[in-house]
Amino acid sequence: MRKVALLLIVLLGVAHFATVCRCEEDAEENKAEAADEDSDDEEEEDDNDEDDTEVKDENGVLVLTNSNFDTFIEGKDTVLVEFYAPWCGHCKQFAPEYEKIAQTLKDNDPPIPVVKVDATKADAVASRFDVSGYPTIKILKNGEPIDYDGERTEKDIVARVMEVSQPGWKPPPEATLVLTKDNFDETVDNADIILVEFYAPWCGHCKRLAPEYEKAAKELSQRSPPIPLAKVDATVETELASRFGVSGYPTLKIFRKGKAFEYNGPREKYGIVDFMSEQAGPPSKQIQAAKQVQELIKDGDDAVIVGIFSSEQDAAYEIYIEACNALREDFTFRHSFSSEVAKLLKASAGQIVIIQPEKFNSKYEPASNKLTVKESMSVSEVQEFFKKHSIPLVGHRKPSNDAKRYAKRPLVVVYYGVDFSFDYRIATQFWRSKVLDVARDFPEYTFAIADEEDYAEELKSLGLSESGEEVNVGILADGGKKFAMEPEEFDSEVLREFVVAFKKGKLQPIIKSQPVPKNNKGPVKVVVGKTFDEIVMDTQKDVLIEFYAPWCGHCKKLEPDYVALGKKYKSEKNLVIAKMDATANDVPNDSYKVEGFPTIYFAPSGSKQSPVKFEGGDRTVESLGKFVEQHATKLLKRDEL
Repeated sequence: MRKVALLLIVLLGVAHFATVCRCEEDAEENKAEAADEDSDDEEEEDDNDEDDTEVKDENGVLVLTNSNFDTFIEGKDTVLVEFYAPWCGHCKQFAPEYEKIAQTLKDNDPPIPVVKVDATKADAVASRFDVSGYPTIKILKNGEPIDYDGERTEKDIVARVMEVSQPGWKPPPEATLVLTKDNFDETVDNADIILVEFYAPWCGHCKRLAPEYEKAAKELSQRSPPIPLAKVDATVETELASRFGVSGYPTLKIFRKGKAFEYNGPREKYGIVDFMSEQAGPPSKQIQAAKQVQELIKDGDDAVIVGIFSSEQDAAYEIYIEACNALREDFTFRHSFSSEVAKLLKASAGQIVIIQPEKFNSKYEPASNKLTVKESMSVSEVQEFFKKHSIPLVGHRKPSNDAKRYAKRPLVVVYYGVDFSFDYRIATQFWRSKVLDVARDFPEYTFAIADEEDYAEELKSLGLSESGEEVNVGILADGGKKFAMEPEEFDSEVLREFVVAFKKGKLQPIIKSQPVPKNNKGPVKVVVGKTFDEIVMDTQKDVLIEFYAPWCGHCKKLEPDYVALGKKYKSEKNLVIAKMDATANDVPNDSYKVEGFPTIYFAPSGSKQSPVKFEGGDRTVESLGKFVEQHATKLLKRDEL
């Protein structure tokens, strides 16, 4: 027993010794780990303390950021810069080539720095250089940017950089002409055609347009004959801007021998070049054979306009061409000096003929309309003739011709499955004939048929999308008001009763609207579809109205400033600061067009049909306040304002 007890004591002692040793080892290990962690923390702190102006080198390409860009660029003659995004496929593909370029220019004497900037992080630098796509390559010459838009190859880029790096190199003069009050009239009066941009130096849209406009100017200057592009700083040349009704930036206008026309074309290089090249051609194409006219009448969708003249020296021809110039985007014009064409159209020299396509012929309207052009006739009279007879008694309204042909109100629209192809033409004409029977008795209104699928959203806004009827009818009236015919089986008499009721003012307009707010006493008054006329169109008050969308980030950002603006003018009894959710409410007035969010208008007390759109400025309390005070008609004069 004594031996067993002794053995147990020995075993317990060994176990205790082993435990102590293990604890000491663990303690040492913990100390070591703690030391490593302290070391890591120190390294991390060192990294954090690292100077953020340090320029890193990645395979020969130097990495610049918001912090080190200016200090690095300062004093350097030539620097090649790539603005990239880490996720951009083109940037990834270009990276190996860019590294080759960096090595080549590094070996140059003197070396030329090649740098890259992550534009998604260095947003301040990217914004300063108007970077809007990736990769964007620029050459900085003494800090001034030169766009590179050549091939993205080592050979081409290196050659361009070497050219720019030469001592004394200066950028070539701008192809875009700079116009002022001193040279404007002389320049535009002598130009057969010239495009002029009215801009503001601070305008972001103008800055984005500038490089595209200059590229287009270069290309069009090499055309034969060249088409000049020019620009006017509207903030300096205020008289010119006022003279041509410039109210937003950039505003582009085409001038032909001093006469101004709206520019409605694209705003990038190739679009500008193509559009202006087309504009430089004659507005009317010559027809030499009667067959050409017959084809247009048989298969066309739009009015055929043909001028018959004795020669290009005919005074009537000159008036016709001038009238066509202003409307060349709205109509397709033809002219002929052929007796064969004149015979087909039953016209004589000096006459303009408008014929509708075959499918729109009806017994209620003449086969053609003619105008004899006299030397004493004004261009505007000829243009009125075009507009008056450009649509048939009941035409086919489509998204492609809606704005040009069916903008006049009131417009009576009959919706069904409109299809003029061979298999469906009879059914289409069956319903159209019933509309014709009514349209002839209401010449003061415009009538049209429209395919229900093309105008599904419009039918929805009229409350007719699920009417269950084969044919539906709506009236689009002045001021954006809409009227829907109660769903019932369609016939001429049903349509006639509906139009008569509209004419007598017996119909109630359809207005999409949120519920009228029960409490509307906040600094910003809430407007809904049903209260638009009551609040915004109140002729006794000035109203600033913001049209917003609940999901719009810009609108959310504006909200606190807009509320602050409302508080600022809270005591002004004749001024209303208002807002309207344009996604949940109809805007029942065509003068208040909403094409983006937020859209802000000022509606003066005595001029509700001519609201002033807020454009160009920052959407801050200060900027909006200045806008309000500039246009207010009933603002109390207070020192704090």
